[in-house]
Amino acid sequence: MADLHLSFGVNKPMDVFGENWERHAERIERAWREQITEDDDILLPGDLSWAMREREALPDFSFLSSLPGRKILLRGNHDYWWSTKRKVEKLAGNGFFVLQNNAIPLVDVTIVGTRGWDLPHPKMTEEDHTIYKREVERLRLSLEEGKTSGKPLLAMMHFPPMTRHVRESEFSKLLETYGVTLCVYGHLHGNAHQARVEGIVRDVEYRLVSADFLSFSPLPLALPSS
Repeated sequence: MADLHLSFGVNKPMDVFGENWERHAERIERAWREQITEDDDILLPGDLSWAMREREALPDFSFLSSLPGRKILLRGNHDYWWSTKRKVEKLAGNGFFVLQNNAIPLVDVTIVGTRGWDLPHPKMTEEDHTIYKREVERLRLSLEEGKTSGKPLLAMMHFPPMTRHVRESEFSKLLETYGVTLCVYGHLHGNAHQARVEGIVRDVEYRLVSADFLSFSPLPLALPSS
């Protein structure tokens, strides 16, 4: 489940974006406790907290720490508190794993991925192109490390690697080249849900896991087979 947009440490209520966001943290907690045990792994692909600084994110991580399961974290475009991988690991503490230029092997699969960025479009700035290329390289590094595990690869990204309007990108090409069979992503909210791509495209299955799209309930995943 992506886009938790927690704000226990800052004044950023999400219900300003619509009544469907009312008491969303309570709804996340209720569904989480109903579905997830301490033995489960939960992927959190970005936009975890509205905090601007690490200290402001502490109450949000206290909330997440109280919930069962092993949490795998990825940075989103609104995670301004996120600095280095080491600092995030220290901030989060036990029970959290950080995906950043690396791969995370689990029992049956290996998790790979990167934040991603806006897909190329005519109004893209030079800075956007630079970030896009950097994120492509970060995905490649993650996939290279992941393939050494010999396990099926499950990718998580924050930005969608393709949309209804852009059906191919350097991200999607890499996922296909490295044999990823399942990719989850977030970032899309409200009317933007209409731009999502779900289902199998060129042998990769895509699933949108934005919290509001999932009605704030974690999506169980069928693990890819080897």
